[in-house]
Amino acid sequence: MDIVFGILQRLIQIYSWALIIYILMSWFPNARGSSIGQFLSRICEPYLEPFRRIIPPLGMIDISPIVAFLVLNFAQSGLHSVYLWLT
Repeated sequence: MDIVFGILQRLIQIYSWALIIYILMSWFPNARGSSIGQFLSRICEPYLEPFRRIIPPLGMIDISPIVAFLVLNFAQSGLHSVYLWLT
């Protein structure tokens, strides 16, 4: 069980970093058009899309990635709590 929870924790951490990098790439022109940007788009957009449908942008600011990142962190915390409860 320790290995499974460890792998899940690590995957969530890696995905969180991928989200952060993808979000920061929007600040640089043509960054999302690069091969790295396209790869991150393929793995991050399916997760971000439901949040974008629910949370409207505030003027020119899209806060849905912040909420998506928080949900991912809550999932990681919940996973850690379940692990502690089971051990």
